[in-house]
Amino acid sequence: MPDLSAHTVSDYMTTNLLTFKPDTDVMSAIGQLLKRGHSGAPVCDDSGLLVGMLSEKDCLKVAVIANYEGVSPGVVRDFMSTQVASLSPEMTLLDAASRFLDTPFKRFPVVESGRLTGQISRSDILRAIHDAA
Repeated sequence: MPDLSAHTVSDYMTTNLLTFKPDTDVMSAIGQLLKRGHSGAPVCDDSGLLVGMLSEKDCLKVAVIANYEGVSPGVVRDFMSTQVASLSPEMTLLDAASRFLDTPFKRFPVVESGRLTGQISRSDILRAIHDAA
């Protein structure tokens, strides 16, 4: 069995990420998610600080607001989740796998000193398991 405690999140995280700014038009953000096949993306301010996440579920609010409230959609800040669970790049993959088991999340942003440095997903952990086998 592979030893996930021998590797850290930084060893397997993705660093080339789709990100949004809080003032990005939400319809544009939805289009980018669909085009790239992503189910969500981190939201960062101009200095690279993680300020939220925009998920498919958050985007569903766009349809509800537009249909029921009769207003046009707004910007990402209006729909993103601001309570974001993140992981440290130094965390072991074993600890990261445990966090995935304890939450419904498919991915975690990886943050160091408040700044987004990457993202790790369930499939990244599975890749580590496969690589070690």
